[in-house]
Amino acid sequence: MLLYRWLNEAVENRGTAKALVYRDTYLSWRGMQHRVERRAQEFAAMGIEKGHWVGLMLGNVPDFAILALALSRLGATVVPLDPTTGVRDLTLFLEHAPLRALITRPRGGNELPSSQAPIVRTRKDARFEPESRRRLQGTLLTCSIYRRDETPPAEAEAVLLTADTSGDPKGVLRTVENITANCENIAASLDVTADAKILTTVPLFSAYGFDLGLCLALRYGATLYLEDEMSPKRIAKLIREQEIDFLPATPPIYSALAKMPTARPLKTKGARFLATGAQLPEAVAEGFRERWGVRVLPMYHTTEAGAVSLDRKGLQPETVGKPISGVELRMGQADDNGRSPIWIRSKAVALHSVGPMSHIKPGDAKKKSEVRHVPIGAIDTEGFLRTGDLGKIDKTGRLTLLGREDDLVKVEGKRVALGEVEGCLESFPKVKAAQAKVFTDEHGSTMVVASVVLSGRCRAEDLIDHCAKNLAPYKVPRRVEICLALPAEVGGQECAR
Repeated sequence: MLLYRWLNEAVENRGTAKALVYRDTYLSWRGMQHRVERRAQEFAAMGIEKGHWVGLMLGNVPDFAILALALSRLGATVVPLDPTTGVRDLTLFLEHAPLRALITRPRGGNELPSSQAPIVRTRKDARFEPESRRRLQGTLLTCSIYRRDETPPAEAEAVLLTADTSGDPKGVLRTVENITANCENIAASLDVTADAKILTTVPLFSAYGFDLGLCLALRYGATLYLEDEMSPKRIAKLIREQEIDFLPATPPIYSALAKMPTARPLKTKGARFLATGAQLPEAVAEGFRERWGVRVLPMYHTTEAGAVSLDRKGLQPETVGKPISGVELRMGQADDNGRSPIWIRSKAVALHSVGPMSHIKPGDAKKKSEVRHVPIGAIDTEGFLRTGDLGKIDKTGRLTLLGREDDLVKVEGKRVALGEVEGCLESFPKVKAAQAKVFTDEHGSTMVVASVVLSGRCRAEDLIDHCAKNLAPYKVPRRVEICLALPAEVGGQECAR
């Protein structure tokens, strides 16, 4: 009930102040509390109670915040889900997650079964339809109720989705302690107060948006501005007219804002504009500073550990700064390229997860000498999380990220296993072999591109369509090159788009 408790504290301290702004409407803290109470009563009438897990497949709209708070009011666990999640990933996650209910929008981006709710498959491989489906009053949202007998593996305020080392979905269980520690660590490093105006353009269903948007606003009674369209023009208008001083975003957003012809230096003092999800190109950072008069602050953030490090002055965009308050870093043994595995310890680190690899438990390594045997995503006996990220620390203590230990990459701030993309391509009848990689342009935008060797006549467009039917949108290759042999074999010289 942490999120709901924070709501009550904000109502007591902030009352009629703006709590949430979306387009041309806003809710005060009291107005939000009133809507939350009504939704909590509606959920209770559906049989949702303390300990139940409820999925929210919604974007950056007021309903996300209101429903998450209503679930917290009942002691239920909120499970934010990307509305574009593919049927395969969603079904695989639900096989391991004891979801009691799932809230969706009509035609919310997935080709779900005609019921608008996925068929859930239990560990015993028994399929069943939802017990009931109800339309939430006054909305187009559908709440599908499932009969689930499994007991959640541990208490959690929220379960945030990411990917494990194989690319399969993994739900990270965030406890009250995790969420509280993460907010306090961020606030101590960025001086967040009730006067902050937080604009969240990154999805609330992502750990980045959930942590630095919803949770931070609730914890300190700050005003949360939501934007669900990645329109540079709209974002620029909000920043200037609403005097936004706290913006968690990604490098491509800052690149687009730096190109706005109407951009001019902001008068807002103490603005904290953060970038994570991909490396921040120096040209983007400098371009944004010149046009807007504000430095972008690179941040290292993970779903399992929350905010990790930050360049507080934004002077060296090639790094992600130093560990923030409350976070310890430990670097493993460097490889031949000078890259070291990154280990993290803090109260914000989540100890439990659900998914195909959820058998991994904290403390799998019995002694320090066995630390190299701790799987990626697991925690050693000293409480350090093996992140799977690689990096190096310079003489001033600044961290630079240098890739991964596995084949996971970040695309649009989300983890993608290149092996999964290659497997999808190779499942096409006329593909003999495939190789996928991530491409980052000069603006910091990332995309998957692929090279394939064919065994018959086929167009690149057919392969992209095949991937679009089987993968989440951000995993689909933006470009497919048809080759005589894979680039590793011919130096990339015999491929054609």
